[in-house]
Amino acid sequence: MEKVKIPDSPAPLVQQRNQSVIESIFERILWNSRFIVLLGVIFGALSAIVLFIAGSLEVFNILTEYIVTDSHLTHEDILIAIIGAVDFYLIGLVLLIFSFGIYELFISEIDIARKDDSFGSILEVSSLDDLKNKIIKVIIMVLIVSFFQRILTMQFTTSMDMLAMAISIGVICIGVYFLGRHHV
Repeated sequence: MEKVKIPDSPAPLVQQRNQSVIESIFERILWNSRFIVLLGVIFGALSAIVLFIAGSLEVFNILTEYIVTDSHLTHEDILIAIIGAVDFYLIGLVLLIFSFGIYELFISEIDIARKDDSFGSILEVSSLDDLKNKIIKVIIMVLIVSFFQRILTMQFTTSMDMLAMAISIGVICIGVYFLGRHHV
């Protein structure tokens, strides 16, 4: 029986090539320039906060008008205002997802969120394509909500108006179906 010889020392480490001082300084500056994305993170998060406040004020105002002032708001008026608030919330979510995503891609993982696995799915961004796909899904929902809000304010005068609305809703439904099937 033949014995297999096991080396006494680990395989030699791959030697790093020697860099010039200028190259080393330039690479350090270039690498640290990634921190500029913190501006996008900070202002994206602040913008999301503003949108959540604006959406909440929209709901608060319509509730106040409906309950306190005993106004003659129609169901349509109430729906338009609440859908407008949902629109604010969804766009705020886009900005939060964007802020989390670019922070994790360019700076560091958000350690506090990783301790509790309940938020793992929104933070699973391994590339710009992952981030783009998450944002696209929410943007599509924003467009659908905005479309619904516009439909409520339209005046239908002809049967062609109704047909155009029905076709538009059908196309949106088909798009959402395929979006869910292909896991964009």
